[in-house]
Amino acid sequence: MDNKTTPGAGEWSGVIESYSSFLPVNRQTPVITLMEGNTPLVRARNLEKKLGCPARLYLKWEGMNPTGSFKDRGMTLAVSKAIEEGARGFVCASTGNTSASAAAYAARSGYPCYVLIPENAVAMGKLAQSLMYGATVINVRGNFDQALQMVLDIVESRPVTLVNSLNPYRLEGQKTSSFEICDILGEAPHTLFIPVGNAGNITAYWNGFREYRSAGLSSRLPRMCGFQAAGASPIVQGERVENPETVATAIRIGNPASWKSAVDAARDSGGSISTVTDQEILEAYHLLASQEGVFVEAASSASVAGLSKTLQENPGAFKEGDDVVCVLTGNGLKDLQLAIDNCPQPVTIGADISELEKVMELR
Repeated sequence: MDNKTTPGAGEWSGVIESYSSFLPVNRQTPVITLMEGNTPLVRARNLEKKLGCPARLYLKWEGMNPTGSFKDRGMTLAVSKAIEEGARGFVCASTGNTSASAAAYAARSGYPCYVLIPENAVAMGKLAQSLMYGATVINVRGNFDQALQMVLDIVESRPVTLVNSLNPYRLEGQKTSSFEICDILGEAPHTLFIPVGNAGNITAYWNGFREYRSAGLSSRLPRMCGFQAAGASPIVQGERVENPETVATAIRIGNPASWKSAVDAARDSGGSISTVTDQEILEAYHLLASQEGVFVEAASSASVAGLSKTLQENPGAFKEGDDVVCVLTGNGLKDLQLAIDNCPQPVTIGADISELEKVMELR
């Protein structure tokens, strides 16, 4: 584990093997991997035109990770280091994606996993993953923040390792996405737009960009622009939200674990953390699918909603030649019910070609 493998250059071996020189691993670290990372960076030319964006716009499509979200980057490292340090099992609180990822990597490792989820508040696709991977799933009559406090309490008395983003190895793994962006573009982008829920991801990306610049692998740092859902925006409001509400379940968090570091990342980069409404999130959700063929879960589209809002409020925010990246954190297949509820329904016809011609508006 001595050399970085640039995405696209030879066989990909997962984020630990590929970026070991930037990660807290050694030759004794057992690498538990599902070959996560190396996700697409998609040039979004249709969205550039639709939104009136003069910059080159890219989508970092993290929903193409093994369990369908960016969580896999951090989970491979958290689980690998936990086993190295003698863990006997794993536990997390989750709004869905963390639980799916933890369950998958625990299954890969052969150790048990316990996931606590807010009752009736997790998309079925994510719940199905946790169950299929063999985790013990525990519904909590409460919200994510209450479930997380229970997890924090239990790790004090049981031989299980916490794999929420409070685990520092999680953020270490997640920063590898920023390395990939720089490797593909040949430089850090000018601006990065990213959803903010528990706030670990914006923190991780900022750490990664800084490390790459320090290593001489990029020459600039991006402006970090994070977006919370308006109904779950404790950082923007400056106080904890007791009952967060948003259609974007993955960022429905009222007391982010990485609150301070996220604020620091936005401030130090010259960026900001702002809000987008559920309507703006759903509009971006549809735009990504209909304009670029990229189907994401609702929370992912907060980054594109934020970009759209920025361009509406300040059309001169970017110039030609700028590189702008929107991070898309999860796959749309995670929450099919939301998609079905927010799309036109199928048209039913008889087995008659004339009816088909009418539907297809053929002349």
